[in-house]
Amino acid sequence: MVGFRQGVEATVPALRRYARALTRNAELADDLVQDTLVRALRSEHLFHGGDIRSWLYTILTNLNRNRLRSLARRPPMQAIEDNDAPDMAGPEVGARDIERALAVLAEDQRAALLLVVLEGLTYREVAEVQGVPIGTVMSRLARARMQIRAYLDGERPTLRRVK
Repeated sequence: MVGFRQGVEATVPALRRYARALTRNAELADDLVQDTLVRALRSEHLFHGGDIRSWLYTILTNLNRNRLRSLARRPPMQAIEDNDAPDMAGPEVGARDIERALAVLAEDQRAALLLVVLEGLTYREVAEVQGVPIGTVMSRLARARMQIRAYLDGERPTLRRVK
């Protein structure tokens, strides 16, 4: 029991980092991590060994999906920030561009990209966290990277014709 709790505690900084990148909101991320930790500690009896980090990422990912589903039922709201002005210059502009490029990605693509790039998980671990085959993870990563590259190059997203 002590080893489990130490493993959970050691994973908290990585969970916070991933949640903040995923939600792009520090308060939401902290709430998501707290809910993840509460659920993990309550469900300790369900953990049967293995990589505790992947197990916790799975819980966090599922809680975030549930949050997004509930938000989808509400009308969208977007905050207007003072630093969204187009005349910004300096190194922070590049970070803002990457942040915006990440924001336009589909949720599953962004989550896969963040787990690989930010958290250093293997494709197999990301597949377990997202509950999909490894080929799906590879496809999501390829599409995410292609869309970010296109966004940063100033290309407009192409629309697919559906018949």
